[in-house]
Amino acid sequence: MEGLVSPAAGWNGRRVLITGHTGFKGGWLAWWLSSLGARLTGYSLPAPTQPSLFEVARVGQAFERQHEADVRDAAGLREAMLAAQPEVVFHLAAQPLVRESYRDPLQTFSTNVMGTANLLDAARQCDSVRAVVVVTTDKVYREQARAHREGDALGGHDPYSASKACAELVTDSYRAAFDLPARGLGVATARAGNVYGGGDWTPERLLPDLLHAIGNRQTVRLRRPAAVRPWQHVLEPLAGYLLLAERLLQDPAAFGGAWNFGPDARQEQPVIEITQRLLALAQASGVAVKPVEIVPPVGDDALHEAQVLRLDADRARQRLGWRCRFEIEDGLRWAWQWHQAWQAEQDMRDFTQQQIGAYNALCETTE
Repeated sequence: MEGLVSPAAGWNGRRVLITGHTGFKGGWLAWWLSSLGARLTGYSLPAPTQPSLFEVARVGQAFERQHEADVRDAAGLREAMLAAQPEVVFHLAAQPLVRESYRDPLQTFSTNVMGTANLLDAARQCDSVRAVVVVTTDKVYREQARAHREGDALGGHDPYSASKACAELVTDSYRAAFDLPARGLGVATARAGNVYGGGDWTPERLLPDLLHAIGNRQTVRLRRPAAVRPWQHVLEPLAGYLLLAERLLQDPAAFGGAWNFGPDARQEQPVIEITQRLLALAQASGVAVKPVEIVPPVGDDALHEAQVLRLDADRARQRLGWRCRFEIEDGLRWAWQWHQAWQAEQDMRDFTQQQIGAYNALCETTE
């Protein structure tokens, strides 16, 4: 990951557009790119939660310009693209929640499918763009027992998963139909496992719900304790996105297509294991926690979700030189430390930048 830890790798002064920059992943990516010297433009709706990483870590300060707008606005997105003249685009704007997709499937499909089409159409009409990374999810695959590989069949039982699988097809169509690599425009999709980290207050995600319960001295209630997911700290897949973008700039044809970013098998753990590890961190910090309660899923909680999700990231490891640097306990400890720093009213912009710097140093020492 040598290209990720030095502005000399080519990010210094490079123009980058991030959609969804007010979100959790978008905020971390923005400060990372800013630390590498990139010139940033953001395009997003307002921060989706209160509090939010965007506000707490003052992410807006990383940007030269920002557009508060919806990716479903094709004309507005095209205008913002042409004004920014980016060389690299990271598309993270999305409706990201499975259960919300059951409640509002049309908004989920319109944002995740047409938003992606609008982004790609704007990019192909902007001559400055040389690389586009479209962020989807590990849930784009048809459910199966073994770890998913990039060539496996796409599917999606719930509207969220189906919408992201559609976004994959839209991206593949734009790449092929308009022969974008031959025009010097590399386009790839990134399918990451379940991420966590400091500054995530998204409801109906495991760590935010756990931290809320711990902070309010509430009982932790789990509806699917045996569900297995490929857990990883947010900086891990972001490192992959950056590395993928670098490779697309170098060779748009060879590095296009789909890429998995997930941990090795020992980090694919059930929800109860992640819960117990985080509670142990809280207890070690002197925080009193209540016993876990298993609640049988009913109503919205009983809606279908895959019981097991596993990712095979061998392609990224072998062709990009990417791999996860953290064990589960390391990533959870960083997330807990970020949360504690926020509760102690530290400067969270500085703390976020410090964690990014420390992760860069870790990459340098583990080449």
